[in-house]
Amino acid sequence: MKHLLSIEGLDPAAARQILDRSAHFKQGRGAHATLPLAGQTWALIFSKSSTRTRVSFEVGISELGGHPLFLNANDIQLGRGEPIQDTARVLGRMVHGAVIRTYAQSDVEQFAEHSGIPTINALTDAEHPCQILTDIFTYEEKRGPIAGKVVAFVGDGACNVPLSWIFAAAKLGFELRIAAPPAYRPPLALLQRAGLTHVFSRPAAGDEVITGTAPNGGKVVLMGDPHEAAQGADLLYTDVWVSMGMEAETERRLKDLAAYQIDDALVALAKPGALVMHCLPAYRDKEIHASTFETHAATIFDQAENRLHTQKAILDWITS
Repeated sequence: MKHLLSIEGLDPAAARQILDRSAHFKQGRGAHATLPLAGQTWALIFSKSSTRTRVSFEVGISELGGHPLFLNANDIQLGRGEPIQDTARVLGRMVHGAVIRTYAQSDVEQFAEHSGIPTINALTDAEHPCQILTDIFTYEEKRGPIAGKVVAFVGDGACNVPLSWIFAAAKLGFELRIAAPPAYRPPLALLQRAGLTHVFSRPAAGDEVITGTAPNGGKVVLMGDPHEAAQGADLLYTDVWVSMGMEAETERRLKDLAAYQIDDALVALAKPGALVMHCLPAYRDKEIHASTFETHAATIFDQAENRLHTQKAILDWITS
C-alpha cells in the first residue's frame, strides 16, 4: 500500500512519475480515459483552514470518479480528544483513502499506520509534500527539468515548505538556497537526514553560510543574505512569514523578517527570465512586494491551478 506522507519518504522515481503524470492530467482534463477512484469515498480530514488544498482535492477526487467526504476535525470526535489511531481504525473500515491537513506530522503517520488505507499528507508543520510537487511541476512546465537549476527560498526557512524543498533538492539534484535569519533556518540535522553530506560552513559578512551536497548534484545552502541567494537563481520562492498556529508571534516575526522580502530589486539579481512563485495566501508588502506579486501573478496563479492537476497525479499514483 502506498502513502504520501512526506517528500523525505518519497522515492525519487515515484516523484518523477507523479510529476510526469501531472502534465498528463492537465492536458486531459475533462477527457480522462479511466477513472481510478470510481466507486471510492475519500475522507478529507482538515484541522487547518485551506483554500487551494481543499478545493483541488475535492475537485480532483470527483473528476477521477470518487466521492470526497470533508471532515473538519472540530466536527468529529477527533476534535474532542479521540486518539488519532482510533479515528483511523474507524474510518479505515468505511472509506477508501484519506487526505489529512493537520499540525503534527506524527498524526498523519499514525493514521496511515492504523487505518489500512492510502493516506496523503496535505500539510503538517513538518512538511507540505503536495505543494512542493506542484511547484516543481510548475517550474518544469515553464522552464524544463529542474535538475541542475537554482531555487532561492527567501523568508522563514524553517517552515514546512522550505523543509520539503530540502528533501526535494537532495532527491532530484538541484540547488536550494535558503536565505533567512539564523533563528529561522532549518537545523543541520535535517540536512543530514536528507542525505546531504560534506556539510561545511564559511564566514560571510559576520554570518556563516552552510552548505550540504548530495551525490546526484543536489545541494542546499543556508545563508543570511537574500541578495547572495538570489544571485543567478532560476526560481525565487517565498511563503508567509506567520504560519498557521504562530499568530501569537506575528509582531516579532514581521520585525525579524522585514529584510527578507522578494521585490523587484531582488528579482533583478536572479537569472534573466527567472520565475517567482508563492504558494499563497500572499500578504503583499510583507514577504513579497505588491507590484512584484502582480508582475509575476500569471506564474503564481498557474502554480495555484496546478495544485489540481498534481493532486490528481498523486491520487492516481497512490491507487495504482
